[in-house]
Amino acid sequence: MQDTSHAELPHPARDVLDHVGYRLKRAHAALRGAMDQALREHDLTVPQYACLEVLATRPGMSNADLARATFVTRQSMNVVLRGLQNEGLLTRPATVATGRARPATLTDEGTRRLKEAQRAVYAIEARMIRAIPEERLTALLEDFDRIAQALTH
Repeated sequence: MQDTSHAELPHPARDVLDHVGYRLKRAHAALRGAMDQALREHDLTVPQYACLEVLATRPGMSNADLARATFVTRQSMNVVLRGLQNEGLLTRPATVATGRARPATLTDEGTRRLKEAQRAVYAIEARMIRAIPEERLTALLEDFDRIAQALTH
C-alpha cells in the first residue's frame, strides 16, 4: 500500500514557491547573478573575489581556512588560489617550515584589483539594502544568523 499523505508544512504556504528556503535561494541566485555579471568586467569570479576580500582583512590564511570563509571546498579553493597566484594577485610560499598550510597574502596588484571590484560589488549590496526599510535591516541580519545557526547545530 502506498502512503499518499503529505508531510506537514512548516508554515502556511500556497505552494513550494512560497517556502522560506525557496525564497532564500531565489534571493541568493539573484545576488550571485548580479555579482557574476559585475565581476566579469574585472576578470574575477565570485569565489576569486571572495578570496581576495577575505585575504584583504585576514592575510596569511590557509587554503582550508579560506575555503571555510568563502563557502567552497578545499579542492575548489586550491584551484582559486593557484589561479590568483598565476595572475599575480596573491603570493604563497613554495614551502613552509612546519605543517602543510601555505599562507596566502595579497600582492599590490591583488589589492588594486580588489578595490576596483569592490566598487561594483558594494554597489550591488547597496541596491539590496535600499530594497529593505532601514529600520528592518538589523533584524534581517540577525534573522540570517539565526537561520544559519539553526541549520548548523
